Amino acid sequence: MLPLSDRLQALADATRLRILALLRVMELSVGELAQVLGQSQPRVSRHLKILADAGVLERRKEGSWVFLTLAEAARVDPMFALIDAWSDSATDASFAADAARIDAIRADRAEAANRYFAGHAEVWDQIRSLHVAESDVERAIDRALGARPLGTLIDIGTGTGRMIELLGPRATQAIGIDRSSEMLRLARVKLEAAGISSSLRQGDMYALPLADASADSVVIHQVLHYAHSPAAAIAEAARVLAPGGTLLVVDFAAHDREELRTTDAHIRLGFEDEAMAGWFAASSLVMDQVEHLRGGELTVTLWRGSKADVPQRQAA
Repeated sequence: MLPLSDRLQALADATRLRILALLRVMELSVGELAQVLGQSQPRVSRHLKILADAGVLERRKEGSWVFLTLAEAARVDPMFALIDAWSDSATDASFAADAARIDAIRADRAEAANRYFAGHAEVWDQIRSLHVAESDVERAIDRALGARPLGTLIDIGTGTGRMIELLGPRATQAIGIDRSSEMLRLARVKLEAAGISSSLRQGDMYALPLADASADSVVIHQVLHYAHSPAAAIAEAARVLAPGGTLLVVDFAAHDREELRTTDAHIRLGFEDEAMAGWFAASSLVMDQVEHLRGGELTVTLWRGSKADVPQRQAA
C-alpha cells in the first residue's frame, strides 16, 4: 500500500478519475476502456498501472484480454465518498458522458452473444455437451442440490430449459429467466412436451424480474462466461435468494481457449475458485462446496453456496 500522499496523487488526474467512475459501473477490458475514453491502449495502460499501484483497482488476465475491476469495497468506498462529496458539475457531466458511451460496450457484447444464440439455439444442448459429458454434469448437480425439495427454483439464463426439465419436478415452482426470446420459445416447446409446469420470463441476469428473497434455490448453469460482470450477476442472484436458500453456479474452470471468444462468444475464459469465492462472500453467501469435473476439453466446476439465515430475535 502506497503512502496516503501517493495514493491521492494517483487520483489527481482527469483520465484516472474517469476510469474509476467507469469501473464503478462495470468491469471492463483495457481495450473497452480505451474505446470509451477515446485514448490509445498504451496510454490507458499507463494510467491503469498507476491506479493498480495505488491499490484501488485489480487487473485480471484472461487469455489475451486484461479485465479491470475495483479493489474491495472497504478500500474504495471511502475514496468514492470523497469523490462524490467534492465532485463539480463539469466532472459530473464528464462521468455521465462516459456512462452513456459504456452502453455501446454493453450493446456490442450483447449483440455478439445474441448472434450466437440465434444461430445456435436449436443445437444449444449439443454444443454444451461437447465440452464435458452433460450426463456427468447433471448427476453432479443432483448431488450438489441433495434430495431435499427445491421450493421456488430460479434458473438464470435458462436457455432451452434443460435445468428446469431436470430439477422442476422437485420444485414447488420453477421460473426460468432468459434475455433471448428465441431461447424462451424453444424452452416452452421443450417443457410443454415434457409435461413440466414452469414460468418462463424474459429478463436480464443483472436485473431479475423478481422480488427480494423470493427464491429458495437459484441455478446459474453455463451462463457466467457470457457475463460482462459476473460479480453483479451473483449479487443479483443473492438478492432474490431467501435466507437459508442455495445458489449453485455451474461453469468452466479457468482455461486458455482464446478461440472461444470468437467461435462461441465467450466473454470470460472460465473462473478461478478464489475469484468465485470472493464474489460469493461479497454477496453474503457462504461457499460450502466446490466440485471439479474433468475429462472433457474443458473442466466444468460446480460452486455451491448458501445465504445465511436471519437470526431469530429472542423473547425478552
